[in-house]
Amino acid sequence: MNDTTAAVAGTPARVLDDPRLLIPLALCALYVIWGSTYLGIRFALQSYPPFLLAGVRFLGAGTVLYGFLRWRGMAPPTPLQWRNAAVTGLLLLGMGNGLVCFAEQRVSSGIAAVAVASMPLFAALFAGMYGHWSNRRETIGLLIGFAGVIVLNLGSSLSGSRIGAIALLTAAMCWAFGSVWSRRQDMPAGPMNTAAQMLCASVGLLAAGFGSGERLPAHPTVRATLAVVYLAVFGSIIAFSAYLYVLKHARPALATSYAYVNPPVAVLFGVLLAGEHVGPYDLTGMAVILLGVGVITLARQRRRG
Repeated sequence: MNDTTAAVAGTPARVLDDPRLLIPLALCALYVIWGSTYLGIRFALQSYPPFLLAGVRFLGAGTVLYGFLRWRGMAPPTPLQWRNAAVTGLLLLGMGNGLVCFAEQRVSSGIAAVAVASMPLFAALFAGMYGHWSNRRETIGLLIGFAGVIVLNLGSSLSGSRIGAIALLTAAMCWAFGSVWSRRQDMPAGPMNTAAQMLCASVGLLAAGFGSGERLPAHPTVRATLAVVYLAVFGSIIAFSAYLYVLKHARPALATSYAYVNPPVAVLFGVLLAGEHVGPYDLTGMAVILLGVGVITLARQRRRG
């Protein structure tokens, strides 16, 4: 085989590994799937308590993914990588997702998505503490996106609670710090990073759940159980793997832009599956949010160019 033939033969593999293709695909998965998980959590909470819900979700998904990767011959994480995965998993999944599940007992799925949309601002702040401030265009995109979240919130007739708001704010901060911190650590390779973080987070979540008196339901509803399966397969294995990929290959401002798209997606799923109403403020807020994401994306392309 000559050099030209070898180059042609290797083209499909290079295309499949090309971040220019995979980053947009991964972002689409984050925007749609994670936008739908807020309603999925709401359905699952009809039978499952919040911390055990998250713990069972990540234990199941992490065990299946880790077992599959080991069966395929992928090396297990080193002790240092296990430690870093444990810290990151507890921040992103334990505190980040666990507190969202806790808050959705008190606030609507739409309000939860709106509150978590503050996360990119925290991520930009934490990245700046490490010396990586967002450029001016990215900052403008972040501010536009946050303005869209405010407009979206103005149109909501749903009420929240103080403890729910505190939980969601803390969740956003923990997720942001974990995302920024993990970029500078020795993490497991590829999907093994996803599996390790989910396994580590599940230990903390199950301990928090059983320790606080939660119990698994004896007779969960079919819809609640199907919601847990959906959260584990799509929300955890597929979307979380996509997030870690984008986080590794793109700037934090783009990787965390999903938080601005998730609110309108969550509202749309609420309209389609839960009969929620969408008013003019909601539609305007969605448009402004998508504009902010577009500015962030263009800023990233200019920076790379």
